[in-house]
Amino acid sequence: MTAPKTPLLDTVDMPADLRKLDKSQLRQLADELRDEMISAVGSTGGHLGSGLGVVELTTAIHYVFNTPDDRLIWDVGHQAYPHKILTGRRDRIRTLRQGGGLSGFTKRTESEYDPFGAAHSSTSISAALGFAVANKLNDTPGKGIAVIGDGAMSAGMAYEAMNNAEQAGNRLVVILNDNDMSIAPPVGGLSAYLARMVSSSEYLGLRSLASKLVKKMSRRVHNSLGKAEEFTRGMVTGGTLFEELGFYYVGPIDGHNLDHLIPVLENVRDAEDGPVLVHVVTKKGKGYAPAEDSADKYHGVPKFDVVTGEKAKSAAGPPAYQNVFGETLAKLADNDPRICAITAAMPSGTGVDKFAAAHPTRAFDVGIAEQHGVTFAAGLAAQGMRPFAAIYSTFLQRAYDQVVHDVAIQNLPVRFAIDRAGLVGADGATHAGSFDITYLASLPNFVVMAAADEAELVHMTYTAAEHDSGPIALRYPRGNGVGVDLPETPILLEIGKGRVVREGSKVALLSLGTRLAEAQKAADQLEAKGLSTTVADLRFAKPLDTDLIARLMRDHEVVVTVEEAAIGGLGAHVLTYASDEGLTDAGLKIRTLRLPDRFQDQDAPDKQYDEAGLNAPQIVETVLKALRHNTAGDDQRVEEARA
Repeated sequence: MTAPKTPLLDTVDMPADLRKLDKSQLRQLADELRDEMISAVGSTGGHLGSGLGVVELTTAIHYVFNTPDDRLIWDVGHQAYPHKILTGRRDRIRTLRQGGGLSGFTKRTESEYDPFGAAHSSTSISAALGFAVANKLNDTPGKGIAVIGDGAMSAGMAYEAMNNAEQAGNRLVVILNDNDMSIAPPVGGLSAYLARMVSSSEYLGLRSLASKLVKKMSRRVHNSLGKAEEFTRGMVTGGTLFEELGFYYVGPIDGHNLDHLIPVLENVRDAEDGPVLVHVVTKKGKGYAPAEDSADKYHGVPKFDVVTGEKAKSAAGPPAYQNVFGETLAKLADNDPRICAITAAMPSGTGVDKFAAAHPTRAFDVGIAEQHGVTFAAGLAAQGMRPFAAIYSTFLQRAYDQVVHDVAIQNLPVRFAIDRAGLVGADGATHAGSFDITYLASLPNFVVMAAADEAELVHMTYTAAEHDSGPIALRYPRGNGVGVDLPETPILLEIGKGRVVREGSKVALLSLGTRLAEAQKAADQLEAKGLSTTVADLRFAKPLDTDLIARLMRDHEVVVTVEEAAIGGLGAHVLTYASDEGLTDAGLKIRTLRLPDRFQDQDAPDKQYDEAGLNAPQIVETVLKALRHNTAGDDQRVEEARA
């Protein structure tokens, strides 16, 4: 792929270089920055549309503000690719989302220009408020600047932060990147003029003077005049909600017009009253026709041809797990009007789009509001519906209090379809579903299942739909299934019962979830070494199949649990059961294989599994080490007896 010609961008390595340019050169710089980003993402894949929409905004912010002393925080961070190019990382931009390369999100260890790591939505204002107040308390110059948008304002956390923002004074700036026209219509010269006017030092100075005068009047007059000024500006420019939350609202302004953006940001930078919210309207995918025409499909992309926009096609293979779930649930709902589905801004990512196409009145996208989504599901369940809350494992973490308090304690039959359970390759640690078994299987009343393949996912979806006696969760990974045939008719699984897929006598591998295929490969290798191996798919992390586990522990010399989850999951529950029942007293060797006790960076999935020790060779080595330990112990006991 030929790199674009970028003569002006080639002179900019850091924001300090950018600030040496004349304002008249910024349009060319933004155009070259956009071309460079398109070229880079075309060769690596990644988030495209959001970054293209903030090219001018990124240029203007770094031109006007004194980054990194002014702390710039990008909400979610997936829109920060242009920011990375302008902050000393252009030479690595074609390593995005690869092992050892740049993160697809902001990351504190990557650059001083990333003061706060992000990847989950709606945290930017809270973090920027923290930086701003810290500077205020320490009498240190520098502002906290939050850029939030792309749906992130649908989350309550953003408003919780704004409700406390007044204490930061003029050190907090929030830039609302309105890129879907959900808040304001297209804007033109008049609104740009108004934005410049109401953010100007002259206007703010008169406003401050007027405020001081009316404060000396009666409280009633003071409040009335303040409301009148706010109402008048709100009628003309919008933003009354933000004013009520303590912000001085400026906008809306065209986020692609540098002649409009820069004067407003300069006024905001120099304002003595604050905090300020600047409402910027942008177009997702701006400047690249395929992304402009189909913003949803070009939000996140694989490698693509920059000239045609054609995306690299992966080889045809088994269906994606989320599609198996969505299509199965839709079929079940054909005959059960109580089934409904809830997602938190991830309809296609969870397969709820498939359900919604068939049953639109029973599909609910609550936006980036997992807490609300879970309690909403609890209310539906309490009224006799059969709700499925389809939420990524990493995002369900944000609703844990609701899972405990509103679902588990009340023993309500909410069904949790936990997508992206386990490692997620290029998205790295922030999106890995590492902890759901630990945080769900520790709760009373919960049933926790993990699908070994796409056929098992069909059975588990049906089992969850029919389970009315309490909360139940089914977890499944990102990506495609393993290629087994899908059943025409789902089977109702017996709660807490696993299955033996291979019978042996010396080694037992107890798998939970999609590492079952690697456990079977490991069994083949162990059999080749003369070690008779049983492979069991436990299916349930809670309740455990204690009858099966007890039998395998009695009849085998080594038992190894295998799961794609953090410590505290299946292995911990099996060890606790074995300890409670005294099953380790006869010299049985139990080993637990799980995700390492650290956050794993982005990489190719197979490399991540190797690093975690969850591929067949590591399973085999774990068994052999346990057996060598047994042999060494036997030899030592013989020597001691002889002495």
